[in-house]
Amino acid sequence: MSTLLGSAAELLVSIPSPSRNSLEIGPLELRAYGAMIALGVVAAVWMSRRRWQARGNDPEQISRIALRAVPAGLIGARLYHVITDWRRFADAGWLEALAIWEGGLGIPGGMAAGILTGLWVIRRQGMDRGEALAAVVPALPLAQAIGRLGNWFNQELYGSPTDLPWGLEIDVSHRPTAYVDSETFHPTFLYEAVWNLLLCVVLVVIDRRRLQRLEPALITDPRRMDRPGSILAVYVLGYGLGRLWIEALRIDTASLLLGLRVNIWMSMVLIVAGGLYLLIIRGRAQRKSGRDPVIPL
Repeated sequence: MSTLLGSAAELLVSIPSPSRNSLEIGPLELRAYGAMIALGVVAAVWMSRRRWQARGNDPEQISRIALRAVPAGLIGARLYHVITDWRRFADAGWLEALAIWEGGLGIPGGMAAGILTGLWVIRRQGMDRGEALAAVVPALPLAQAIGRLGNWFNQELYGSPTDLPWGLEIDVSHRPTAYVDSETFHPTFLYEAVWNLLLCVVLVVIDRRRLQRLEPALITDPRRMDRPGSILAVYVLGYGLGRLWIEALRIDTASLLLGLRVNIWMSMVLIVAGGLYLLIIRGRAQRKSGRDPVIPL
């Protein structure tokens, strides 16, 4: 009994890492990292289709967006990672840049490529850009939350050592030399996953309240003061805020710019860009309407 209680106590003071990062099915090897990314994409497409259909539209339009935006996002994410961590690939060989299953996707690059491609498909299909963004954008942090589990399986991108009850156990072979004697680290994959799930909920609530405040006739009126596409700015701002403090915890090797990690600078760019856009939209709407605008803030 005492042994059982002791084992239970150990489980409560740390998060174990998976012993393997892949599953062998006959001659095939399924990488957990890729599986989590695929699962995140499926969840995001499912959520976006339901939200678009609830607006009285054809959900197949969302599937057509995904067929182009998802590959573009993956390519953009990988390119961002390779560019911002070019020294690693210069030393290991540039063919290593193709080994996406080993991890290494830069979310800012994926956001830029995926969103721009999605906007292009939205325009080609003649969809209302603002409403399409309002339907799709809340699903993006959901995909990111699920995808981050891949870092857990790979035992990568964790934070500094910690004695907190939710410290993440990392095998010696996956620890930096400077921290080889430390056993538990901040589970930054979990922090970011939880942050993104909360961001997903916030975006859904914001959009729901926006629709409730608007008269039905205004929803498809392009001259309205409200622009539902500004929910994209809320997402960019929210993601940047979360990534800023999470990135500051990480201890993996990264490229620096003026003494700070490149992704910290990028997080600050996202925060400023998202915040400025929302302020500009609010000020413009106030000048045009002469009253407080209804915008998703």
